[in-house]
Amino acid sequence: MEGMRARLTALKSEHADLDEAIARISEKAPFNQLQIQRLKKRKLMLKDLVARMESQLLPNIIA
Repeated sequence: MEGMRARLTALKSEHADLDEAIARISEKAPFNQLQIQRLKKRKLMLKDLVARMESQLLPNIIA
């Protein structure tokens, strides 16, 4: 369980780093659109993975 929390923290950090990288690259014209698309795709994949891991860590609440 603790290993999963550490992995989750690392993934969230990578997601934030990608956000910053995308912003930096976008500020400089001309920028590489393909590189930005790849970073955004990786960022989205990380977001989905983080969401799945968080749902596994949270207890199931039946309303």
